[in-house]
Amino acid sequence: MTQAHHPLSLDFFLRLSHAQALLAARLDDRLGTLHGISCGDFQLLTQLGRAPGARLRRSELAERVALSPAGVTRMLQPLEKIGLVARQPDPHDARLGYAALTPAGRAMLPAATETAHMICQRALHTAPPEQLGAFAAMLGQLAGMPAPVV
Repeated sequence: MTQAHHPLSLDFFLRLSHAQALLAARLDDRLGTLHGISCGDFQLLTQLGRAPGARLRRSELAERVALSPAGVTRMLQPLEKIGLVARQPDPHDARLGYAALTPAGRAMLPAATETAHMICQRALHTAPPEQLGAFAAMLGQLAGMPAPVV
């Protein structure tokens, strides 16, 4: 069997996809119950929280969460309605704008992060830390992301 047709890469993808779906469902359930947000919302809020000034251009945010700019705009609308995110115009170019965490978003994010951390920790409790680090690095490499901060 040639390397191009090796079943391990396909099996890896299928297992990764299934594991991601299960973990996202658990996160959706707990984040929704406790904080009124979804796993996807949490990803957007986390990226904004990590950005300088807690704001990003929508195109930058889309790139960070692997969505189209239109998809990010659709996801941000409910977060804007509940006051966690606000639109900020670019002072130099009216065509551009930023998504920014509001004070309410900044206040809620640490508690939501703790909830997400607990869910992930529970799901991965049997994995040795060195394996998690190596796996995170490999996934980051596949996604073109920098190495995780430890």
